[in-house]
Amino acid sequence: MDGPLPQWCDDTCSVCPAQELGPGRFDVVARPSQDFAYRPEVGWRVGPDGTAVCVHPYRVGMPPGRYASAGTPVPSTREATRTLPAPTAEALKLPEHLDDLEGWLVAVLRTAAEDEIFGAVARAERQAGERFAPGAVVSALRRVLSRELARR
Repeated sequence: MDGPLPQWCDDTCSVCPAQELGPGRFDVVARPSQDFAYRPEVGWRVGPDGTAVCVHPYRVGMPPGRYASAGTPVPSTREATRTLPAPTAEALKLPEHLDDLEGWLVAVLRTAAEDEIFGAVARAERQAGERFAPGAVVSALRRVLSRELARR
C-alpha cells in the first residue's frame, strides 16, 4: 500500500507523516524528542537524516522501527489494526510542546482502567492546564475523547 491506512486519518496526529504516507514510508520512534523536530515546511517531524518520523507508535499502530530509513520490515497492517502497541512510561510524561498534547492524552486514556477513565480525564485536564492554555487543553481533550471513548 502506497498511501496511508484509512484509520490513520482519525488515529494519528494532524502533523504525523501517516496522514499522507503509507506503511514503510516513514520511521516510527518511541516518543517525541529534540532529535525528531517538527518541520513546518515539510508538514511533519523528521529525523536527523531527513526521514519522516511518527513519534506515537500507539497511535499509528506500529512498533518503533526504522521502516523508511533502514528497510525494517513493516508489520502486517491487519495485525497492526488489531493490536495497538501499549503506550510506554515515557509517553505518560506531560509533553513540553502543545503539538504533543493529544498524543499524551491518548496515552493517558489508553492506560486507564475502564472504571478509572473519568478520574484519568480529570487528572489529565488539571495536569495539562498547568502547562498549556485552558482552551488548548479543552480542544485537545474534545478531539481525543471523541475517538478514544468510541474505541473502548
